[in-house]
Amino acid sequence: MNTNPSQKPSLPLPPPSEILRKNPWPIAIIAYFSVFFTFIVFFIAFASRQRVDLVRADYYEAEIKFQQQIDRVERSRPVAAEVALKYDARAAKIIVQLPRESRAGAYGKIELYRPSDARQDKNIKLTPDATGQQQIDVRELKNGLWKVRVSWTCAGQEYFVEKPITISNS
Repeated sequence: MNTNPSQKPSLPLPPPSEILRKNPWPIAIIAYFSVFFTFIVFFIAFASRQRVDLVRADYYEAEIKFQQQIDRVERSRPVAAEVALKYDARAAKIIVQLPRESRAGAYGKIELYRPSDARQDKNIKLTPDATGQQQIDVRELKNGLWKVRVSWTCAGQEYFVEKPITISNS
């Protein structure tokens, strides 16, 4: 045995299963950090696969033309009350009604803008009838918020009106 009197006798160590039964903290700490690390890895993988769209694909070019847009909106302010953009849920149509003075010789476009997904945007040529009205079938559009943007030119002047519409096709 121990022949040196200055050394204390060593106690036998209990088996590892006995240590863990008495103190579960080492396993709890390891498990906590393992779960945390796994969560971080899955979150990074999930976040890296998400699409991040700008509002428009040509955002910077559109920003340069912004002053022209401000001019269109200001010019449209007096006639904006006469422009009707309505959604008829029963007929699944958007009805665009131009003001009386813009009916003759008006041309332009109607943009159906989906803020949540740029891939669903639609551009339609503005072709009003003799009463200044155009109907757009929206049965193929997804339900949700859409912004209807009408820009037209009449007598050499450009106009622009925008209205949000919530489509709810059954």
